[in-house]
Amino acid sequence: MAPWTGAPRLDGVRVLLIEDVPAIRELVAHALVECGARVTDAQSAVEGLERLQEERPDACLISLTMPGEDGYWLIRQIRSLPLDRGRATLSAAFTGHSTEDDRLEVLRAGFDAHFPKPMDLPDLIQVIAQLARSTAEPERELDATAPRCMYGC
Repeated sequence: MAPWTGAPRLDGVRVLLIEDVPAIRELVAHALVECGARVTDAQSAVEGLERLQEERPDACLISLTMPGEDGYWLIRQIRSLPLDRGRATLSAAFTGHSTEDDRLEVLRAGFDAHFPKPMDLPDLIQVIAQLARSTAEPERELDATAPRCMYGC
C-alpha cells in the first residue's frame, strides 16, 4: 500500500503530469513518487505534448486551465496523433470545474477520466492506478470523436 490508507502502489507506472501551478505540480508529483510512480512533469500544454511523445507514459494527468493552450487543446492534439506516437494514452482531466456538465464535457472531449480540484490524493492515486492498469491492455484503435467514459463516470 501507498503512504495513504487505501491508496495503491504505483511501482513502475510512468505518469506525465501537466500542471502550470508549481505548488500543485510539486504536491501531486511528490504524492505519485511516494507511491512508486515515475513522474515526468510539464508546465504547459505544448511542453506536455512534446514530453508525451518522448516519454510514452502509461497515464497523463492534465490540468484543463493553463495559460496559452489549455487541456482541451492538448487532448485534441493527443487524440489526433498516430497510434504509435501516443494517441491511445489514457488521460485524466484535472480541474476546478466539478459539475456534472463539466464531467460530461471532459469525457466528450476525449479524456478517460475527470478528477476535480481540490484533490483528495488517495482518490487521485486510485484514478492513476486504474488508468495504468487499463494501459496494460493491448493498444486499440480509437475514434477521437467518440465520447469515452472509463473513470469518473
